[in-house]
Amino acid sequence: MDNNFPTLYLAILIVLLGTVAWFVFRQLFKTRRIESALSRLQSKLSQEKGTAQEYFELGSILLSKNLATQAIAQFQKALKAAEVEAESNVSPIYNAIGYGHFIQEQYDLAIRNYKEALKGNPNYVTALNNLAHAYEKKNLTSQALEVYEQVLGQDPKNSTAKRRANSLRKRYVPQT
Repeated sequence: MDNNFPTLYLAILIVLLGTVAWFVFRQLFKTRRIESALSRLQSKLSQEKGTAQEYFELGSILLSKNLATQAIAQFQKALKAAEVEAESNVSPIYNAIGYGHFIQEQYDLAIRNYKEALKGNPNYVTALNNLAHAYEKKNLTSQALEVYEQVLGQDPKNSTAKRRANSLRKRYVPQT
């Protein structure tokens, strides 16, 4: 029994190290892929006009790096390119612009852009959730609750809307 303990310990250690190595390499490859796309897009778009999709992709990468101001500029270029391309679905672009403003705590601008996203697609659940969250941050509890209820009407299993709506219901006292 004593002879098996070091072998068991070594086996557990190898499994743990292997698991950690797998996660590290996975993250490394993901980061490398993102950095490669960032470099490719920045290089291409600095030399020539891009498509709405390319500007949107670059803006999304910048947003993931918490470079909201630069991301918003790319999303606005995506909107202009979408107009030229006669792209009809600009809702994700407006939603992304709204999110860029949201993370900068510019809630009024975020709300305006989320509403623009919803003009193009009133059933856009992500924009609805984001709009409700912006209302929450502005302490507009009744509007936030109303929008979360709208989300739940379209997607009853939406965990974010369920959790946030329940939290707001506990705090909200309607005006009479």
